Formats: sequence, structure tokens, C-alpha cells
Amino acid sequence: MKTMSKLMLAVMLLWTTGLSAQQTSGETSQRRIKEEGKTIFDPHFFMQIQGGVAHTIGEGDFGDLLSPAAALYVGYKFNPWLGVRAGLSGWQAKGAWASPYTTYKYNYLQGNVDAMFDLCNLFGKFNPKRVVNPYLFAGVGINGAFNNDEAVALSTKGYDMAYLWNDSKVLVAGRLGLGLDFRLSDRVNFNIEANGNVLSDKFNSKKAGNADWQFNLMAGFTIKFGKGYTKTEPVYYEPEPQPAPVVEKKPEPKPVVVEEKEVVVEPIRKDIFFTLNSAKIRPSEEQKINELVQYMNENKDSKVLISGYADVKTGNENINLRISEKRAKATAEALKAKGIAEERIQIEYKGDTEQPFEVNEQNRVAICVTQ
Repeated sequence: MKTMSKLMLAVMLLWTTGLSAQQTSGETSQRRIKEEGKTIFDPHFFMQIQGGVAHTIGEGDFGDLLSPAAALYVGYKFNPWLGVRAGLSGWQAKGAWASPYTTYKYNYLQGNVDAMFDLCNLFGKFNPKRVVNPYLFAGVGINGAFNNDEAVALSTKGYDMAYLWNDSKVLVAGRLGLGLDFRLSDRVNFNIEANGNVLSDKFNSKKAGNADWQFNLMAGFTIKFGKGYTKTEPVYYEPEPQPAPVVEKKPEPKPVVVEEKEVVVEPIRKDIFFTLNSAKIRPSEEQKINELVQYMNENKDSKVLISGYADVKTGNENINLRISEKRAKATAEALKAKGIAEERIQIEYKGDTEQPFEVNEQNRVAICVTQ
């Protein structure tokens, strides 16, 4: 019986301890601040390899004027919705003569420069995990056609080709197209692309009184040199406790003044904390600004040194130097807005070269020390 009582007492103690721990954990989680992670686009180079079919509009049947095509591009993505690419496309083109019906082929190689517009990112939110991304492109090309021996041979048999060219022909082309990128991984996409190229009427050696059009249906792969984005994890941290205000001690009056002594004023320090990648002073930090202003108004000869910092685990050296400068200047502007003269304020910014606090998130700070 005594053993049973001891066991029940032990179980109740464990249950009470666990409940207390859960309550403490819940209170702690309520006090902690969550800073959401962000997905940031990274500019990057990419390469596209494509193969498919080409069709040059002519008097022949559609199937008779199909020919193989290939393309190779190298490009650069400036931001989530805008990129540019340059490369080569071409292989073979075909023409046809209606009566007597015959077809002939020739080769071409076209250098292209295109501007590319990612439609989902242009009109929506950047999402590197999106499975399908449509894109629109427009550009210009220089077309060099060659190997026109079959058309030359037809001209010797009585075919009247008004725009016949022999060795080669160089023409300017305008381009417009639409593509679909299917995400396979962070670095590889499968793409399908349709484009139209408008060229001079002389492209297929025949005089038609209008421009020659060539259409391509291509498929291939897009290979990115880099992931194309950086994702930061959510950060949890407890806010910095507010330091107690410094109370200036005034000397007690003496009945007889023997000599006037200089009053030594103790300097104060205020830490103005910022959120990730921000130099905006939050409402929770305004009280510290007010206490600095009150101190400097009461001590007319005092000055303040503002040192800006950034945390080392986010961004890079150049970005962190700029954000630490913005934090120091934002704090100085807040003091000046409340009447503190500019000559009483000195700023410096150290980026992530120094970390004044052990907790990484607390190093997003501007430290103000009076002198």
C-alpha cells in the first residue's frame, strides 16, 4: 500500500513538472519574435540547347516544306522577369515551285539577339519553384543563307526565279516567339518554343511581292549557371530588453560655497535595433530616440557617436556595409528631426566586420553613445 502511494505521488510530481514546463515554453514562444524567411532572386547566366523543325511559307504542301532546325543560346537574367540571350539558329530551309511542282532545299545560319520576358514573374510574384513558366521574346537576327545549288539547277531548266542567288545571301530578320519552361530542378528546365522570323522576299529565291516567313517549333533544355535565387530561413529571437534610463545625480546644495566644481555627466548608450535588410526605425525603438534627445537637450555640450552594423549571416560584405550605413544615417536623421544639431552628431558604419552581440539577429543595430 505504501509502495502504491509513493508511485502515485511520483506520477503527480512528473505531471505537474511537465505542465509547468509546457506553460513556460508557451510563454517563451509568445515572447519570441518571428522574422519570416525570404526568397531573393539572384541574377545569373544560362544556356539553351534546342532542336526541332522549320517551315518556310511557300507554294508547296505543308509537309513538303518542313526541314530540320537547331539552336544554341547563351543568356543573362537581370531580374525575375527580364533577360536577354544571343546565339545561333538554323540548319535547312525548303522552297517549292508550283508548276511543274518541285521542291528544293538550301541551308542557312542565323545569329540572333532576343529580349525575354517571363510572364508569370512580370504579372505575379517571383516563385523559383513554379513548375511551368511561359515567356515571350522579341529580337533581331542576321541570316546567312548558303548551299543554294538545287535552286540554281532549276533555273537552268527554265524555272524563272527572279530573286535567285548563287553562293550566299545575307538578310536581316525580325523575330517574335512564345515559349514554355518546365522546371526539372533548380538548375535545369525543359522548354518548348515557337517562333516566327520575317525576312526579305529574296530568302527563297522566288519573287512573291511580300516578305518571306519562316516558323520554328523547337524543344530543348535550359541550363542555369547557379540556382537563380537565395532563400533565407525564418529567424526567431527575443527582443532586446530596454535598459533602465540613466538618472543624473545632482549634488546636494551646501550652505557655504567654497568653490565651484564642474559637474561630471555620465554618458549613456542606446541600441536601436532593426529588422532584416531594413533601415526603418520601428515604433518600438522610438522611445530610445526620445531618451537620447532628452539627454542631449539637458546637456548642451554633449555629442553622440552612432555606429551602424549588419549581421554577418545575411547578405554579403558590400550589401551589409550599405545597410549599416543606412541604419546609422536613419538614426541620425531621427535625432535631427527632433531638434539635435547636425554638428553634435557623428556617424560611422562597419557592415559585418564587427559583431557587437553574440546573438546574430541583434547585430542589425545602430549603437548610440554620448560623449
